[in-house]
Amino acid sequence: MTAAAQTRFVVMTGHQYPLGATPDAAGVNFSIFSPQANSVDLLLFDEHDDTVPTQVITLDGRIHKTFQFWHVYVQGAKAGIHYAYRVHGANDPARGHRFNSNKVLIDPYSKGNTKALWQRGDACGSKDNLATSLRSVVIDSSKLKKPKFIKRPMNESIIYEMHVGGFTRSPTSGVAHPGTFSGVIEKIPYLKDLGVTAVELLPVFEFDNTEKRMVDGKELTNYWGYSTMAYFAPHPPYCVSPESGSHAQEFRSMVDAFHAEGIEVILDVVFNHTDEGNHEGPVYSFKGMANNAYYYLMPNDRTYYNDYTGCGNTFNVNHPIGEKFILDCLRYWVQVMGVDGFRFDEGSVLSRGEDGAPLKHPPVLWQIELDDVLVDTKVIAEAWDAAGLYQVGHFPGARWADWNGKFRDHVRQFVRGDTGTVDGGSIVGAVASRICGSPDVYQWSHHLPQNSVNFVDCHDGFTLNDLVCYNEKHNEANGEGNRDGINDNLSCNYGPEGPSDDPGLERLRDRQVKNFAAVLMLSQGVPMMLMGDEVRRTQHGNNNAYCQDNEISWFDWRLVEKNAHLFRFWKWLIFYRKRYTAVHRSRYFTGETDARGVPDIVWHGTQLGQPDWSPQSRVLSFTLAGDVGHSDVHVIMNMYWEPIQFALPQIPDHPWHRIIDTALESPLDILEPGQERVYASPNYLAQGRSVVVLSTLSAQIGKQV
Repeated sequence: MTAAAQTRFVVMTGHQYPLGATPDAAGVNFSIFSPQANSVDLLLFDEHDDTVPTQVITLDGRIHKTFQFWHVYVQGAKAGIHYAYRVHGANDPARGHRFNSNKVLIDPYSKGNTKALWQRGDACGSKDNLATSLRSVVIDSSKLKKPKFIKRPMNESIIYEMHVGGFTRSPTSGVAHPGTFSGVIEKIPYLKDLGVTAVELLPVFEFDNTEKRMVDGKELTNYWGYSTMAYFAPHPPYCVSPESGSHAQEFRSMVDAFHAEGIEVILDVVFNHTDEGNHEGPVYSFKGMANNAYYYLMPNDRTYYNDYTGCGNTFNVNHPIGEKFILDCLRYWVQVMGVDGFRFDEGSVLSRGEDGAPLKHPPVLWQIELDDVLVDTKVIAEAWDAAGLYQVGHFPGARWADWNGKFRDHVRQFVRGDTGTVDGGSIVGAVASRICGSPDVYQWSHHLPQNSVNFVDCHDGFTLNDLVCYNEKHNEANGEGNRDGINDNLSCNYGPEGPSDDPGLERLRDRQVKNFAAVLMLSQGVPMMLMGDEVRRTQHGNNNAYCQDNEISWFDWRLVEKNAHLFRFWKWLIFYRKRYTAVHRSRYFTGETDARGVPDIVWHGTQLGQPDWSPQSRVLSFTLAGDVGHSDVHVIMNMYWEPIQFALPQIPDHPWHRIIDTALESPLDILEPGQERVYASPNYLAQGRSVVVLSTLSAQIGKQV
């Protein structure tokens, strides 16, 4: 390295705020939090794969440290330059200090990183890893246009949970750049046609997908992405050209494309732990800068990490610097990247104080709740953690929504045809509560139906197809002896295990998929569906495909044609959910009558006004009153396997029109607008395992049947 290279940039004092690398017209300001470091080296690289820095800037604590922050302004540096740090200090794990100047560190606030040289194992131990370390890249996100937000009310949302890579990585996708943000853009018309209002993306913050293991000749890696390396940086493999620092622009292009079609973007975020793992894990960021501030450490021996997450460490979320980090991160993704909301993995960790005990008023959660920047964002909690804290229905805050696991379990039991009791009552009674938005779970704490995110399945578990095709999990491909993943899936194969060539069995499975879909979309609360459920995407019985970045997890786009009849059903079902305000109310039912004398909800069984709440019941029927100018809706759910006659209520001057009967073949299973059929009989024969929906549609004239 020449002397000229060593002095190519002018070094100035800089400022402690903002944290990270902030470019302007004349240079770049760098700042990190490391209160107990003795000194800091800033390493600058021309290219992302340079093994030797072109300039090393040693920060003098008398000049470049303000309180707890090290900072420097590098005049002449520009966006696109790559950088990293060495931080010097005491290596005393028992006291919580893991400073090691041999380890090259990325900036916790980096907006982008590259890993062309990265060898994870070299970040462990004590040896120097300059030649195999990560590189941060300076990104100028100030040039991005101010995002335009949709701000759709939560109760009007319909969420599609999807994996950015898996959505288009299959060769069947036919996109120009499979597995990327760009690839997703090409498929937005598909989601627009389906009718969902929001996508919930599995983690897109940078994670480590470089660790590989072989099982039966297949390479397995971190596919889901729930171990975050860098929280401000989009995952490089989801970008077309990350080595050029395109991370922010490529992600924003996707967000803008979604917004142009009226679809919001929600990110699944993982603030409960980081990818640095336990005491044997790598040192590449937080550990090497302020280990005892960023993590919960065991009080008696701070060598070890207090693990509430099951992932090796726990991020110290309610430490002032941890809270600041999380809020800075969320604000960045909203203000700069245009994100509309967040789903917090193991969100209950964020309610724990620095001693690990749950707090009544957790600072970070209430700051998110009340923050002016985040006021219109959707916030969704996975309201539990691996250490047993379970907060569904009483998660701190008023506007936080929860993933409602009770909805999943009770609806699975009901549609499968189970009898018996759950939570001290019948399955049918429990399902009625879920259909009402789970007031038994949320209303006591002054929450609303929109606080319940309803789902039958998600990325973690069986797909909807596998829920009706497998009695048992089949996770052998994960290489863990089929011991991973939950054992009780509340599923049923209705015949042989797995795929079948029996047309009758496949029609039944189609019907059960439609039944699940109908219950989901007819329930109060916020429905969430899983990527590919609309065309029966299968994982071949694997209910824990966290490591399967292959055909097991990818969306097979051939299914769109093969199961076009199911896509059509979901599409029009979503249309009718949007159309009928009675099924996405903003408030709970009260039993009050409207101006026509029709109660907001009336429960029935096979006879009007006589619901069967007994443990042996497999039937449920109810009538919903529409708002002024909107349709009334009547729903019949027969989860017995034989046909049953149901009486229909009669509303003067408002004849019923049949909209949905899941027992019928496409296209009669769901009738498109304008094709609804007047149903004049006082009774309806609901086939076994079916859902029927009728509507008054008073402003329309249908065909008599």
